[in-house]
Amino acid sequence: MMKTTIKRALWLFLLLFVPIIIFAQDNDFGLWFDFSTEHKLANKLELNLSADLRTYEDASKIGEAFLEGGLTYKFNKYLSAGASYRYTAFREDDDLFHPRHKWFATVTGKLPLGNFDITGRFKFQQRYKTYYEDEEDKEPDEHIRVKLKTLYNIPSFPVNPYISSEVFIPIFNESERDVDKFRFMAGVEYKVSKKHSIELEYMFERDFFPHIWDINVISLNYKLEF
Repeated sequence: MMKTTIKRALWLFLLLFVPIIIFAQDNDFGLWFDFSTEHKLANKLELNLSADLRTYEDASKIGEAFLEGGLTYKFNKYLSAGASYRYTAFREDDDLFHPRHKWFATVTGKLPLGNFDITGRFKFQQRYKTYYEDEEDKEPDEHIRVKLKTLYNIPSFPVNPYISSEVFIPIFNESERDVDKFRFMAGVEYKVSKKHSIELEYMFERDFFPHIWDINVISLNYKLEF
């Protein structure tokens, strides 16, 4: 039974993502690395910290590195909300790193369905640049991000596969498109122990502005809970 379920999950991955990989095989490639921690401050309140490094141009250049910190309040095992701030060193068009600032407000819902966990995330983000190429860059930009993730918990096995997608919807500012960026992800989550876990993920991202740009990403994520 378990082998049959795993085969179905693999076929689903192939049907969803192989056409994207084939279509995007001549575009950019990057490696992303993430280290994150969760620390319980109170019964329902958690402190979240993360550090990320992202590359592009066939992983030959560092595109950005950032630190993020925030708080998450868990109302129950199905619903949580949080806020965070991110400081980014971003490689701009002058090929130098300049600061960017983002803050986020997030609501996350989780629904267990048998061996599947369905997670929906609604995130508001506001970004400030410090490198200005025109007057519009001096104004912050805002997005609503909507993410849906399905994870399969393989019984009595520490590795769990998942697929997810995310869209970026611009708000407050005039835009030519309702969605100006989207992502498709597939990966595996390995629970090393109760406090340590690792994720290996493939992601296809298309960014429509200022021009269409596709990137294929392999990301490695390490998470510590304490």
